Amino acid sequence: MRGIDKIRIWICFGMSLWLCTGVLGGEPDSADKGKPDFKNWDSAVQYGPADTVSFTVSEGSWMNLDVSPDGKEIVFDLLGDIYIMPISGGKARLLSGGLPFEVQPRFSPDGNLISFTSDRGGADNIWVMNRDGSAPLQVTQEDFRLLNNAVWTPDGQYLIARKHFTSTRSLGAGEMWMYHLSGGSGLQLTQRKNDQQDAGEPCLSPTGAISTTAKT
Repeated sequence: MRGIDKIRIWICFGMSLWLCTGVLGGEPDSADKGKPDFKNWDSAVQYGPADTVSFTVSEGSWMNLDVSPDGKEIVFDLLGDIYIMPISGGKARLLSGGLPFEVQPRFSPDGNLISFTSDRGGADNIWVMNRDGSAPLQVTQEDFRLLNNAVWTPDGQYLIARKHFTSTRSLGAGEMWMYHLSGGSGLQLTQRKNDQQDAGEPCLSPTGAISTTAKT
């Protein structure tokens, strides 16, 4: 019986070693090659099985919109996608859509660019694109203190956005930061009063004076 028990022990040991080297330490098989790279996550890529549902809407709620400086078009977000349409009415045209959640579009002062908030880089950051939706460019590079509600400076060279700080309060608190279109770490404009009292979105006058609304 002792000899049989020893054989069982060696069989179990051999199976465990095979599983460890084959599954954990061995070379990945073809199925592993399709797994996502979590260090370089791309929210615009679909990972795993999914279904696509098509539907048509004629109205929306909780939308953000902006009127072009020439008064001819409206840009707006709907269900995480960004559209543009004539201000006189008609069919909306998709500017940016897909898996990333993109909101808060705003025309640049000259009307050539549109800024927006997108999580396509893995976190909420400020992006810009051409008026026709081409050449999207990430301006901010935050991966923890998320940004939103960007507004343009009158010269069209900078964007001021709210950087969100979270603490024990789920809503967190905000500060205003300014970023050049070329990117960079940004310039802090305001300091949050505490970790509980939030700040609303920034608003700029034609002369560049900034104002915000406080939220509790």
